[in-house]
Amino acid sequence: MDASPHILIVDDHRDIRDLLGKFLVGHGLRVTPAANGTEMWEVLANHRIDLIVLDLMLPGEDGLVLCRRLRGEGRTTPVIMLTAMGEETDRIVGLEMGADDYVAKPFSSRELLARIKAVLRRTQSNGPTSAASPAGEERAVARFAGWTLDLARHDLHRPDGVVLPLSKGEFTLLVAFVERPKRVLSRDQLLDLARGRSAVPFDRSIDTQVSRLRRKLEDDPATPTLIKTVWGDGYMFTADVDFDDH
Repeated sequence: MDASPHILIVDDHRDIRDLLGKFLVGHGLRVTPAANGTEMWEVLANHRIDLIVLDLMLPGEDGLVLCRRLRGEGRTTPVIMLTAMGEETDRIVGLEMGADDYVAKPFSSRELLARIKAVLRRTQSNGPTSAASPAGEERAVARFAGWTLDLARHDLHRPDGVVLPLSKGEFTLLVAFVERPKRVLSRDQLLDLARGRSAVPFDRSIDTQVSRLRRKLEDDPATPTLIKTVWGDGYMFTADVDFDDH
């Protein structure tokens, strides 16, 4: 029996479905495509799906309506919403409808793969161990600026090899950063990513967690180079990040 995660891609553009499907299959995932909501429900009725990649702009029922229906039926299948670049309102509404993450178009296949792995890791860690856990995911690491973050053991290794302990909050926040390098992330976005649907609007604890991370990562926390403040917008993780499943 194939235990690799089964991903449902719902997008009305065939070239996007084909391109993403081939890429994800090449990285050990199973993929089923759907062009619209009707096809999505047919797939869900006949297959166990571990995660749905759901385009916002679909003919007929759009991604927001479909996501709301999924949650209204009690389905907890993780959803990553594909939204247009800069559509902040769509992102917020999508998360309110029950999406677990979002990716703004245009995006790279590698970025989407990282998000899929992150959401699967996060959602599966909140429940019983699943046979559908990605192969090798227990050894996945992220490398940046000489540092190594072990995503399974929650260990952060300095460039000199010394292991620094991370609190749960620090680890979750750092994962949000390394999975979205060189992108400005607002405080609300970071709260969504770090705490999911339990996040409280206008919570300022993100600033405290960022300060703690800087004290561990930065040579001079007062003039940070890895986690920079973008005044009026949020924070940006500036390093290049490589993911290694081995």
